[in-house]
Amino acid sequence: MTDIVSKEDVVILVNAFYERVLQDDVLGPFFKHVNFEKHKPKMIHFWSFVLLDEPGYTTNITEVHQHLHANMQAYMHWNDLFSETVNAHFTGPNAEAAKLRAHTLAWTMGTKFNTP
Repeated sequence: MTDIVSKEDVVILVNAFYERVLQDDVLGPFFKHVNFEKHKPKMIHFWSFVLLDEPGYTTNITEVHQHLHANMQAYMHWNDLFSETVNAHFTGPNAEAAKLRAHTLAWTMGTKFNTP
C-alpha cells in the first residue's frame, strides 16, 4: 500500500468510503437522500485541500452537516468507518493525517450537533 499522494488517491478514498457508508446500517439512513453526483466532488475537493494543499476550498464543513441531526455515536461510527477505509487502501503520513482530521471532525460535529 502507498500513501495518499494524488487527487486520484483521494478519489479512491472518497469512493470507497461512501460505498461503505451507503451499505452501513447506522450511517446509510443519514445519507440515503444525498445526491452523490454533487456531494462526492465536494468531498474530493475537501480532502484534496486537507491532505494535498489544493487551494480553493472555503465551505464550512461543520455547518453543511448540521442538518443530519446525528448523535455522538453516529459521528464516532462515521469516524471508525472512515479510518477502516483509509487503512484498507493507504498507509503513510497523509493517511494518518486523514484519520486524525476525520476524528477531529467527528468529535467536533458530534459535540456541536449532538442530539439524543
